[in-house]
Amino acid sequence: MKLVQRGAEADIYRTRWLGSEAILKVRKPKKYRNSSLDSQIRRQRTIKESQMLSHAKSLGIPAPLVYFVDVAKSSITMQRIPGRPVHDLSGSRIIRLSRTMGRLAGIMHKNGIMHGDLTTSNFVLSGDSVFVIDFGLSQNSPRQEDHAVDLRLIKEILNSAHAAVMKQAWRNFVSGYRSAVGSTACSQILHLVSEIEGRGRYATVI
Repeated sequence: MKLVQRGAEADIYRTRWLGSEAILKVRKPKKYRNSSLDSQIRRQRTIKESQMLSHAKSLGIPAPLVYFVDVAKSSITMQRIPGRPVHDLSGSRIIRLSRTMGRLAGIMHKNGIMHGDLTTSNFVLSGDSVFVIDFGLSQNSPRQEDHAVDLRLIKEILNSAHAAVMKQAWRNFVSGYRSAVGSTACSQILHLVSEIEGRGRYATVI
């Protein structure tokens, strides 16, 4: 077992499960929380993440397969997705893949899944498929306001980390998103994204 990422909420290890390459995600205790409360929170979030992963896969979203959930240890063993995060690809490939990313986001939103951390690092190109990973902050929500928060984040990431291709990538993302949720819902959610951006600008001025 090899540690590959140490995060604020969890540590990620490469391991094996029944002969297959796998990822082990272990949620870490928070010393500032009451130990009983901390244990309960970590267990609940572990269960929730595994449920959201399974829900996404049931919708046809390419996502890691959950192999095993150890509630007592607040850990999930899941399929390792070989490939490269979209974040690390060339600008031209990001532009091309953005439509697929938008469509996948739209399928999740249409079925009441808010990803919670919709960034180019959490889309992985594996072979010819784009996978969605890291459902640690995801939740069941049919609220368009929550879906707008997802879209606001991916737009912000495109603008900051991929500024040179942002306009084309965002246009393609929206096109893919619209194909999944429909024109009316897409327009409503984009309006909410603009409102969120407006509040941010106002807060900056103040």
